[in-house]
Amino acid sequence: MDWRLPKGVTRMVLVRHGQPVEETRGRCYGRLDVGLSSTGVLQAERAARFLAEAPLLRIYTSPRQRARESAAPLAELKGMAVDTEEAFREIDFGLFEGLTYEEAEKRYPEIYAEWMAHPARVQFPQGESYSEMRERVRSAGRALRTRHAGETFVLVSHGGVNRTLLAEALGMPDDNLFRLEQGYAAVNIIDFYGDEPIVKMMNVTFG
Repeated sequence: MDWRLPKGVTRMVLVRHGQPVEETRGRCYGRLDVGLSSTGVLQAERAARFLAEAPLLRIYTSPRQRARESAAPLAELKGMAVDTEEAFREIDFGLFEGLTYEEAEKRYPEIYAEWMAHPARVQFPQGESYSEMRERVRSAGRALRTRHAGETFVLVSHGGVNRTLLAEALGMPDDNLFRLEQGYAAVNIIDFYGDEPIVKMMNVTFG
């Protein structure tokens, strides 16, 4: 990868966290704070090696453990500190947190059905709606781009956060959000020519 940055271009590198611990499989986890599995650690290390030559000015991460653990290999490799940004946390599933999908459907059948039909429109009980998450993520993304105009920075966070920022760059409506795949430890790159985004790389994974 040629990491040279054209003059005046701002480069946002988005990395999803690696695979979390097995206990999360088949469960709703957004606010739920879980770490990485051994596979997830390897995925994060491989993503870090891919980014080893990138001229990163800062490394940002979601406050969730799985994101912080995924940022750690890159920070160690680059000899850099990691800055936690609360706005880039995953969506809060509210009362769905920690439930299996089957349990959520049984306890909250109407909300679950709405979620399956319109995932970007549902309001999770005692949690967030996607529109609430979208606004905090987009606003924080704009702030980082302003802070690092003409520079390269990385954000290690979540699938939902990455999809939100990629969808904004691509001009995609909310209802099409899940057409964007985000594998564990996926790397994405968006270059901004002023306010005009170009998606340079998307959903590149490393096993």
